[in-house]
Amino acid sequence: MIFDYLIVGGGIIGLTIAYELIESNPKLKIAIVEKENDVAKHASGRNSGVLHAGFYYSANSLKAKFTVEGNKLMKQFCKDNDIFINETKKVVVANDENELLGLHELQKRAELNGVDTKIISEVKLKKIDSNAKTYKEALYSPSTASVDPKVVCIKLKNNLQKMGIKFYFNKKFQDIDFEYKYLINAAGAYADKIAQKFGLAQNYTMLPFKGIYLKYMDDKTSIQTNIYPVPNLEKPFLGVHYTITVDGSIKIGPTAIPAFWRENYKGFNNFNLNEMVEILYYESKLFLLNSFNFRSLAISEMKNYIKAIFIKKAKNMVYEIGDNFKSLPAGIRSQLLNTQTNELVQDFVVEHTKNSTHILNAVSPAFTCSFAFAKYIVEEVNQNRSTNNE
Repeated sequence: MIFDYLIVGGGIIGLTIAYELIESNPKLKIAIVEKENDVAKHASGRNSGVLHAGFYYSANSLKAKFTVEGNKLMKQFCKDNDIFINETKKVVVANDENELLGLHELQKRAELNGVDTKIISEVKLKKIDSNAKTYKEALYSPSTASVDPKVVCIKLKNNLQKMGIKFYFNKKFQDIDFEYKYLINAAGAYADKIAQKFGLAQNYTMLPFKGIYLKYMDDKTSIQTNIYPVPNLEKPFLGVHYTITVDGSIKIGPTAIPAFWRENYKGFNNFNLNEMVEILYYESKLFLLNSFNFRSLAISEMKNYIKAIFIKKAKNMVYEIGDNFKSLPAGIRSQLLNTQTNELVQDFVVEHTKNSTHILNAVSPAFTCSFAFAKYIVEEVNQNRSTNNE
């Protein structure tokens, strides 16, 4: 069989692109290849499951463009497929006058991006979550929610199989033994490596960051809503925060600790010497030559390996919480590095050849964005094919 499309990667991005393609034309022959034995084995199944509202991102970014719409489309998919959504809502709290300025900057971004948020007083915050602590004001986001990302991905897989899409598990891209007309590279942590085989991504490499969550093992009612700190908007991570999961459990995290190989989840599992050498080289360059931003980020995040420091950061946002936290399986967030500018890329990056499209930087909030982002990618693919066939 010759496939119309070959999609590399069985994560949320590859799955939603396949969904958008087959919805637009049910006659298409589509294959998805995945090196693991099922979908969502990496970032798509190891993320927080938070459906973000979209107020963090500058108005001209692709993240801003797709988060608001993606939130709505993901919720609609879940409702259509009987997947539970925990409408957790969210507050962003401040520590001091300086962070209060950051809070109002987030509100400005929300207004530019068309996100439903508002600045609330301490009194109103107490009505939402009496345990949340802030300085004077907080930002309230009613559209933030949580879902189980694995459940979403498994449901997508099942739906796609019923629609005739073929899945090839335990198969790497280099082992493909069938023909296809067009490639879509949604390989996540290895998207840059595949793109480089096509002559693309010449100035990019992927750096992994380990995300660790701790689950609160005592009273589930201690926290009523997601509680986030005011982030440093010049850095690509949001800081340690409280997340309410689909079952009502409370967890804190994630860290953003520099990892040493692309699937460096635990101990020496999946150890790759070549990756470690390459990653340490680029991380050292970032640490030594980049602005103060990366050095301060790396030092701060490495401290999170000490559980007491990690928990203390979370405790600063509430009046009272215990110390009984249990570690959850880690995730890896892949962040694209521009090797020419020595900077971490904070937005989606997509590159094309005549017969291929490569998603090089599907960074957070890619899970929230996925259905909207997939529509964009399919439009890009159609435009690319039309241009090259003229």
